[in-house]
Amino acid sequence: MADTTETPVQGLAGRDADLLRFATAGSVDDGKSTLIGRLLLDSKSIFADQLEAVEATSLSKGYDYTDLALLTDGLRSEREQGITIDVAYRYFATPQRKFIIADTPGHVQYTRNMVTGASTADLGLVLVDARQGLTEQSRRHAVILSLLRVPHLVLAVNKMDLVDYDQATYEKIHAEFRSFATKLNIPDLEVIPISALKGDNVVERSEHMGWYSGPTLMHHLEHVHVASDRDLVDVRFPVQYVVRPKSDEHHDYRGYAGQVAGGVLKPGDEVVVLPSGMTSKIAGIDLFDREISEAYPPMSVTVRLEDDVDVSRGDLIARVNNAPQPSQDIDAMVCWMTTQPLRPRQKLSIKHTTRTARALVKDIQYRLDVNTLHRDQETKELGVNEIGRIQLRTTQPLLCDPYSKNRTTGSFILIDEATGVTVGAGMINSGS
Repeated sequence: MADTTETPVQGLAGRDADLLRFATAGSVDDGKSTLIGRLLLDSKSIFADQLEAVEATSLSKGYDYTDLALLTDGLRSEREQGITIDVAYRYFATPQRKFIIADTPGHVQYTRNMVTGASTADLGLVLVDARQGLTEQSRRHAVILSLLRVPHLVLAVNKMDLVDYDQATYEKIHAEFRSFATKLNIPDLEVIPISALKGDNVVERSEHMGWYSGPTLMHHLEHVHVASDRDLVDVRFPVQYVVRPKSDEHHDYRGYAGQVAGGVLKPGDEVVVLPSGMTSKIAGIDLFDREISEAYPPMSVTVRLEDDVDVSRGDLIARVNNAPQPSQDIDAMVCWMTTQPLRPRQKLSIKHTTRTARALVKDIQYRLDVNTLHRDQETKELGVNEIGRIQLRTTQPLLCDPYSKNRTTGSFILIDEATGVTVGAGMINSGS
């Protein structure tokens, strides 16, 4: 019988390592949707009839060029206004890598949409108009990407064709943004001059910017290293579902399904189930059709344990000597997403990984001005699209890590108990 287990060599170099999620952001009319349209077109990821429809629509509007933004601005109101409102997700692939793009809106009133789109991104792509330089919105987007701990940032200086591909214009924006970025937590920054409309330095190197020696945008997206961004040390496995087939073939099968949030799981590893504290060893790790020799983020697997311990949805499997401390008092940064303001003493539902509990807002420490980084400590509430630091008390202990350490176990959402609507997204600073 053939061995169906995967070897460790297939691990991080496998199918999950060649996927890049990136979010685009920028001011209105900086050309985000046009850039994504250009990436889709030049990577041959759109059908001929799609392109023909866009060309026909562009012609009917009296344009003397093909409006590539029509490929992504899907809502009627977006097409009418020529802006992005909702988060538009697009998928494409090259021989080197697969991509998921989140085209996020630039308007300040859609900050919550941008937070949603960028929360799972490996890379943030901020566009600026070469004619306008850095704007308040551009800075705000960089701050939000930094708060969300997006590990890689690209500043694309767009519309270089409208400034005659002037090097001095690019260098000025480059220097100004690097100076601003020193105040933020941005581990990896690349600044690339492009023209989304003409295609300069997007997929093909520009003939008009011989003074630029860096990579094209597509080359950078294909080769940026993201595998090491994931936490491969601290084992975190939130249990989503207990698998009990109760069939003749698998009569005694008991497995715990979920998505690996951190670390590497292997058969034989000694683990602890939280919050009960019961210990066991991993008996095996299963995918849908086979057993594998290891699991790592962001794989979805089923873990079998050697002992029949009490494990249910919301529990967390971790290493014995490297487990998070259960916490009921949570200190976090929150983006508020609804028109009803967040106030102290408010009661909400909180969903953290696979665990749901109730939470009380103990205090609002400050509201963060994402344009100036000023902390308003006099505030008594958070309004829609505002970001602030709050203190929560939960009815059940959460098995959390700081967001800076693990973006999965360090994040949560807040839910209105009456309506079931998600009203806030949080990033944990610490728990106690």
